[in-house]
Amino acid sequence: EAVSCLNRALAALRDIWEEIGIPEEQRLERTDVVKKHIKSLLDMMVAEEESLKERLLKSIALCRKELDTLCRELQLDPFEAEEESTILQMEKDLRTRVEVMLKQKRDRKQELKALQEQDRDLCDILCTSPFGIDSNAVPSLEELDRYRRHLASLTAEKERRREEFVGIKRQVILCMEELDHTPDTSFERDVVCEDEEAFCLSTDNIAALQNLLQQLEARRSLNEAVCVELRSRIIALWERLQVPAEERESFAVH
Repeated sequence: EAVSCLNRALAALRDIWEEIGIPEEQRLERTDVVKKHIKSLLDMMVAEEESLKERLLKSIALCRKELDTLCRELQLDPFEAEEESTILQMEKDLRTRVEVMLKQKRDRKQELKALQEQDRDLCDILCTSPFGIDSNAVPSLEELDRYRRHLASLTAEKERRREEFVGIKRQVILCMEELDHTPDTSFERDVVCEDEEAFCLSTDNIAALQNLLQQLEARRSLNEAVCVELRSRIIALWERLQVPAEERESFAVH
């Protein structure tokens, strides 16, 4: 079809040149110019398409290289493109795969960052060491799953210690009120006065809190024993002094 179009155009040009009366020698020159124009146009079109092909092949090579890196980072099996597909289809498939895997990489890194922020908060409260994971590498799905389960365990431990802290704190405050004791150490003030959410729930703090409660309960038990002894002596003295019941009852309120 292209040859037919070219022949028709050349025939039309010859007719025009004959009608004009252009000599044979000039007609040959003009035909040569037409040939050069056509050849130049075709050469330019071929060069453009060759350039497109080279760009596609270069893109395929770059995508393959990037895919190899992403597969290693994401700890996935190497991606195998369909070798029988065309260059255009292969380039599209590889480029699409790169975009998908880059999104997976971003998602994993973002989740790792969020988990590490949660980990830091829990470590500050529980006074524990952070989860061991390389912040610079792309975490595997298994590592992210282990990290999530680790944080779930820490969260449960935090709630358990929080409940234990609140229960002991309530008993400590009650003992202090009964003993008319004012918090006189920084630890006691932290326990009684500080916001419960700000209290460090370390094992040492929980143990110190339990020890404080035991000390207060021991003082209360001692005071109660002294009170029992004093009441016994008062009753004995009332009996010896024959103090009237009315006077005993008026004192009983104390």
